[in-house]
Amino acid sequence: MTVICPFDRLLPNRGVAALLPGNVQVAVFRTGDGRVYALSNIDPFSHAAVLSRGIVGDRGGVPVAVSPLYKNAFDLRTGVCVDDPDVSVDVYPVTVDAGMVLVGAP
Repeated sequence: MTVICPFDRLLPNRGVAALLPGNVQVAVFRTGDGRVYALSNIDPFSHAAVLSRGIVGDRGGVPVAVSPLYKNAFDLRTGVCVDDPDVSVDVYPVTVDAGMVLVGAP
């Protein structure tokens, strides 16, 4: 697990980009209910590292991050694109320990 930042630095319903070992880009999101999720930061439709800048929300009870480029929504729990279930992004395990957010390998 890699330490990303203090939990309190993550704003509710926002994302941040972080680097894991091996130059792996992840998007870390804190939802309004205080849950923390991590997905690949690479949007599979545009191939740009932008998912961390997406809108965090809910689609039918599913927590999602919506890409800022093509507006595709990704399930924060599974990485599956809600708009095109044949497409997904990697999901990374997240824990909060002693107030710090840690992200592991998929």
